[in-house]
Amino acid sequence: MENRTRVALIDKAPNRTDYVRHFRNEFEFDHYHLCSEVKKKVLKRDVDIEIDMDAYDWIILVGSEALLFFTAERSITEHSGRLIDNKFLPVINPAMLAFRPEARRSWEESLENIVGYINGTLKPVEFSTDKFRGIETKEEAVEYIQAALDSDCEYVACDTETTGLFPRDGHILGVSLAYEEDAGVYILTDVIDEEVEALLQDLFYKKEIVFHNAKFDLAFMEYHFNFKFPKVHDTMLMHYLLNENPGTHGLKQLAMKHTKYGDYEKPLTQYIDDYCKRNRVLKAQFTWDMIPFDIMKVYSAMDSVVTLCVFYLFKDALAKNPKLMNVYDTILIPGMLFLKDCQDIGVPFDRKRLEIAQNLMEKDITSAIDELYGYSEIKQFEIGQGKDFNPNSTVQLRSLLFDYIGLKPTGKKTGTGAHSTDAEVLTTLAEQHKVPKLILDIRQKSKIKNTYLDKIIPQLDRDSRLRTNFNLHSTTSGRLSSSGKLNMQQIPRDNPIVKGCIRAKEGNKIVAMDLTTAEVYVAAALADDKNLQQVFRAGGNFHSSIAKLVFKLPCDVEDVGTMYSLERQAAKAVTFGIMYGAGAKKISEQVTKDSGSYFSVSEAQEVINDYFHQFSGLKNWLEECKNFIEANAFIYSTFGRKRRLENVKSADKGIASHEVRSGINFLVQSVASDINLLGAIDMNSYIKQHKLKSKIFALVHDSVLAEVPEHEIDHYCKKLKEFIQADRGVYIEGCPVGCDFDVAGDYSLGKFEKTYGELLQ
Repeated sequence: MENRTRVALIDKAPNRTDYVRHFRNEFEFDHYHLCSEVKKKVLKRDVDIEIDMDAYDWIILVGSEALLFFTAERSITEHSGRLIDNKFLPVINPAMLAFRPEARRSWEESLENIVGYINGTLKPVEFSTDKFRGIETKEEAVEYIQAALDSDCEYVACDTETTGLFPRDGHILGVSLAYEEDAGVYILTDVIDEEVEALLQDLFYKKEIVFHNAKFDLAFMEYHFNFKFPKVHDTMLMHYLLNENPGTHGLKQLAMKHTKYGDYEKPLTQYIDDYCKRNRVLKAQFTWDMIPFDIMKVYSAMDSVVTLCVFYLFKDALAKNPKLMNVYDTILIPGMLFLKDCQDIGVPFDRKRLEIAQNLMEKDITSAIDELYGYSEIKQFEIGQGKDFNPNSTVQLRSLLFDYIGLKPTGKKTGTGAHSTDAEVLTTLAEQHKVPKLILDIRQKSKIKNTYLDKIIPQLDRDSRLRTNFNLHSTTSGRLSSSGKLNMQQIPRDNPIVKGCIRAKEGNKIVAMDLTTAEVYVAAALADDKNLQQVFRAGGNFHSSIAKLVFKLPCDVEDVGTMYSLERQAAKAVTFGIMYGAGAKKISEQVTKDSGSYFSVSEAQEVINDYFHQFSGLKNWLEECKNFIEANAFIYSTFGRKRRLENVKSADKGIASHEVRSGINFLVQSVASDINLLGAIDMNSYIKQHKLKSKIFALVHDSVLAEVPEHEIDHYCKKLKEFIQADRGVYIEGCPVGCDFDVAGDYSLGKFEKTYGELLQ
């Protein structure tokens, strides 16, 4: 076809990518490279491109390096196919499609947009900001809210601008509202008096309120205004159901992809950048109250408008898929409201014990460092290098271990090809010499002190609770995650010092409920494997029972652990491994590591064969799931979540097989997580309904953690067990999923005092 415009294409460096084929010969272009030499990573100093920008109508930027150099934008996935500055057309690198088929959809959408702009069928979107206004008087606020109430609209989008990330750390600057897809307002909080507040509450009662990341805004509006919201929606959770990949749910990204408003945040982010440079303020120290009202009002009003636009789009998409809609209505929205309550309750910490723990850990670290520096090899290193040894320096540590101590490298390498000194390597090397063990000990204890103990204390609220985030939308597996002031999912397991500081107040106990072998239970139920189900019905030690059955051991189940420990370890490794596609090599390594005795690959394969012979139903189910994933590139959980697995079509067999394992992992992990979440949701509702004093404050992996008054413990445990073990369609008849309860003064369940008790005197 005739090319009416001049187009340039700029990529990172010379390569073999056939751009003409990928762009389907839709237009002609001149090809440039940022760097004339092939480099793995192109730095600014490497750029030697010579191009007359004014000579071209359109410039296609392939990959993140070209995008960053010409536009200062960093995310190629966000901007692929989106017009920047009416000239630049970024796009992901098509070379990745052979290995990452999941990018195909993004590539096709980007290609359609790029061709549209170049051929003139797609025009840069222009819109007026006149309909996005700020409200600074009570009279204007009353007029707008009343108009929203009087309108025929069923849904109103709402957003807040705040000075902090948690309600107790900041206040609300303003509230934005939109009941139309092309007009919205930003109401300054100063004008919200009793009359405006009453009108807003009336609005929230009569309309369905739409948020993006509802948990955040609800927490602020309930805490600072005590607003009630009978019916809410969350476009972030809606998008999570439609695309579960983390990092894709931001409102700006959705606006760029799904609305005419594009990168509407850009003027605001530019203001923030300029302000920080002008006033020498670090971005981490910048707060939103530094933004003038006249700058804030348009952006904030557009937040609600964009939220409303994507809501209508996502609502229609979910309506076409009853499975996803059911997950939204019965798991995600109730889950979001429950986690909001958990966050507001907060994790109970003992401030005095935290301070003691800080000192204890500091002493432990100092003692380990003193012992480390007592080794002659350290002194030899410092003499040879002419400087003090720094255990945090990877280069120095590598030289010490392999050059001065003379340890044999494990063979594990870093990305640059150097010998690795990570935790796994140090654990292996510790068998040869004490220094690696001390280094590992120092690293682990320093991390505990710096990452947890030192950071928790200043973030405690006045009631000595720490309020952090629990997220529904951050994993592809469907499990919860945690972020913010403290990642509750990553609290150290091996050292009880942090858990020991999570302590119930006087008259209460920490009650921890743990699901037992929940994922295997789910697999047994879904596979309808009668033999595996019978193991659950029989009770007793699960892994010992499996070992006795698979290996036909001539002893009672309770004696397997002592008489046949290797066989038990093998059965345990296979049970957890085969569901996620672990082969004989992986099982061999795991059993050898866990048991301390060498377990060969051939022995592992024999166990796998025996295992599947005994549990053929599980084997058939796994094979059926694998075949479905490979044929369809997606799969649904039994509760209706969808996992998209487009990389099963990858030309890289490693990537393809990993995608299958991820899918099967999802089928059991998400269901086990949902069973836990649904039980906790029901328990929280029961607590509210019956006005109990028990407080669920966290969900950690397959655990539900609560602070419970001593007189409510029996009742709480009984009811939570009922809710967790309710038949939700994944059930072994006569044998509900197992759950264990531990009750103690702190979350370490007594291990803190056992480990550090003498030092507390």
